Amino acid sequence: MRIVSLAGGIGGARFLRGLLTAAPESEITVIGNTGDDITLYGLQVCPDLDTVMYTLGGGIDEEQGWGRQKETHVVKEELAAYGVEPQWFGLGDRDFATHIVRTQMLRAGYPLSAVTEALCARWEPGVRLIPMSDDRTETHVVISDEQGRRAVHFQEWWVRLRASVPAEEIILVGADQARPAPGVLEAIADADVVILPPSNPVVSIGTILQIKGIREALMSKTVVGVSPIVGGAPVRGMADACLTAIGVDTTPQAVLELYGSALVDGWLVAEEDEGVRLDGVSVRSRPLIMHDVESAAAIAQAALDLAAELSASRREPDGAKGEEEL
Repeated sequence: MRIVSLAGGIGGARFLRGLLTAAPESEITVIGNTGDDITLYGLQVCPDLDTVMYTLGGGIDEEQGWGRQKETHVVKEELAAYGVEPQWFGLGDRDFATHIVRTQMLRAGYPLSAVTEALCARWEPGVRLIPMSDDRTETHVVISDEQGRRAVHFQEWWVRLRASVPAEEIILVGADQARPAPGVLEAIADADVVILPPSNPVVSIGTILQIKGIREALMSKTVVGVSPIVGGAPVRGMADACLTAIGVDTTPQAVLELYGSALVDGWLVAEEDEGVRLDGVSVRSRPLIMHDVESAAAIAQAALDLAAELSASRREPDGAKGEEEL
């Protein structure tokens, strides 16, 4: 089976680890969010790509879900001693090595997709990891505080401010010019199923969908999504702050409507959210908390099972989608 998944952040990476367990013989392509990317200390940092790479490659700090395991922070401490900013974004010594290699390759003229492939050659994540675009995009957040109305990089709003200042707008700068990275549209065209993991629907999956041609390519495929909202709260992180910024309620129903029936064919919700409905979408309720690899694999298997049902129904003479069912 050829599977494509759009992913970003800790929830997406942990789901992918479950997907690898559930479908070990499948060919999995992950299209990673690069809207979170930021330049720090002259280095190009790609948080979502690295979280997927480290998690699937066995190098992630399991407790915090990001960064390297057995990390030290000597370089960060020395930078702070020199008064170098920003001090609110912490990079570990091992992590610095990844960003140095990436930046050297980018400056040598290699596109981000080629750099990512080279980095993954070390980590062997078990999937093909492709950035959503080789073109530079950055998610910025418009806020109003004591300094007035201004735009800050998403990482400053997310990490330094902890999303405590309400976002008035969330903008993917460069989206109007960005093109899908080589291999993205081809992977979608060849996919048997597309899975949207429980990643942030606004600043992870939502940014990928803003790249020209990606949403359109997905509309002809069987797409199953996993709700990132359980019982009115994000499974992890501060997705509620992002949803509020775009006027969407923090519910699995609202997130499903945000994606839309033209994109999503199947939707997994938590058992406590079994009342979710949307015409044209088959909804199933399952336990959705990823306590460990086994529970993540069970969720991934449920998504694959639903995709198989939907694909079978599409092969019926009338081409009808599956009926909504819980």
